[in-house]
Amino acid sequence: MRTTAAKNVGSVVRGSDSYMSKQGSVYAPGISAETVGSTAVFLGMVTIPPEGRTRAHLHEFHESAFYLLSGEEVELFTGDRLEHRALAHPGDYLFIPAKVPHIAVNRGKTPAVFIGVRNEPTAQESVVMLPELDALVP
Repeated sequence: MRTTAAKNVGSVVRGSDSYMSKQGSVYAPGISAETVGSTAVFLGMVTIPPEGRTRAHLHEFHESAFYLLSGEEVELFTGDRLEHRALAHPGDYLFIPAKVPHIAVNRGKTPAVFIGVRNEPTAQESVVMLPELDALVP
């Protein structure tokens, strides 16, 4: 759903169609280049299906921040060899710096739903897939 934003005028976005990202999570952009012509920020909902996971990747030029809105338990693996493991539960915030390889795994039987923000206007702009790291996380 595209909302036309004029200069010096705010916008209300009622939601947009979701899509499967190349990382393996479902994105529903709220504020983005595609929805309102944002030039610096992406804000949207990101869902990892029950017992699902993302594929190994990094974001070359932007930081990502997430708030785990609902679900059970999500494991976040980060680092050059995905050697750092952290657990997130609803109410937790996650931060992933630019250029840091990562995988998120939903260990629960319900969808893990995040509110996510990035300092770039599209969700897929600087994604670099790292298939050689996928097997490091069961």
